[in-house]
Formats: sequence, structure tokens, C-alpha cells
Amino acid sequence: MTKKFDKWEKDGFILQSFQAGFAEKYYEDCFTKPSAEIDRLTGSSGTYKKEDVVSYYNRIVTDPDRFDFMLIAPDGTFIGESVINELDRENSSANFRIVIFDEGYLGQGLGSWAVEKTRDFAFEQVGLHRLELEVFSFNPRAKRSYEKAGFRLEGIKRDSQKTADGYADTLIMSILEDEWKALKKPAD
Repeated sequence: MTKKFDKWEKDGFILQSFQAGFAEKYYEDCFTKPSAEIDRLTGSSGTYKKEDVVSYYNRIVTDPDRFDFMLIAPDGTFIGESVINELDRENSSANFRIVIFDEGYLGQGLGSWAVEKTRDFAFEQVGLHRLELEVFSFNPRAKRSYEKAGFRLEGIKRDSQKTADGYADTLIMSILEDEWKALKKPAD
């Protein structure tokens, strides 16, 4: 399967497929300014070696079983990513994840926009039947964004994430092709 490329723009922000040649910029823009809040919301360790990130980027940019999109600010800074991975071609399903690395861009609707564009790509270009994700119960802003994009809660992994305050649940959400088509259907 040929890797599909796409690009969208909104208010000067760009969401586009990862491209070769930007591994070091990806590291510099996304991994050199750690954020305890972003790490908490994503379950990340927050510590990454440059050579590991560069190697990872260079490997995934051509991987035919995943689709990675970079969220780029109007000044050209990489500020986030939206990813379709864990592609199961036999069952036409995949996993979805998104992160905005810079807290200054949270709450502006960029995440919701990227979720919707990536969701549409998953069904229109990849031909999926099912797209699923996981979100921590202490991230209601992300959960609302996913619900707005048509994802439905389908399960809960209870007390699956250790936090400073104890344990939190992991919510499992998904959207099916028919549900997506109903969302995209023009109003009568």
C-alpha cells in the first residue's frame, strides 16, 4: 500500500503528514520543552533522548501501517501530532492518538480540529471500519473533543493509571464507519 499524504489548514495552522527530513526539528520543537501537565495527560515519561526521537521519526515516516500528522503553528513550529497507528488491515481497524506538546495552544480548538481531520482521513483515505482510542478519566477536555467528533465510550479499564492522587480509569472510546457516515451526511 502506498503511504497516503494529506494536508489541511485552519487560521494559519497546518496539519500535514509527517515528511522525511524533519526528524531533528520534530525533536527540537516537541521534546526539548518538557511539560509536566502534558506528560500527566498523556501518561508520558517526559524524558527522551535526541537519537531515540530522531530514529523513531525516521522509522515511522515511511511505515505503511501508520499515518502520522504534524500540527504546525503559523510560525512554523511543530506543536503537536495526530496519529493513526496499530493498523489492523484484516479487521479494518486502527488506534488513534493525539497530543499538543505546547500548553499554550491548549483550549483553542486545535485539538478538536485535528481529531476531526484525522478521523475523516481514517475513514476516507485508509478505508477503516473502526477507529478507537484511550483517554484518561482525568482528561475531560479530551473526552469532550472525542465525543464531539463522534467517538463513543465503550469500556473502562478501572484504576489502570497510577497518579499522584491514587489511581485513575482509562476510558476506551471508538467510532465506527456507519457512525462517521451519519455525522458527515448533509442535513436534509
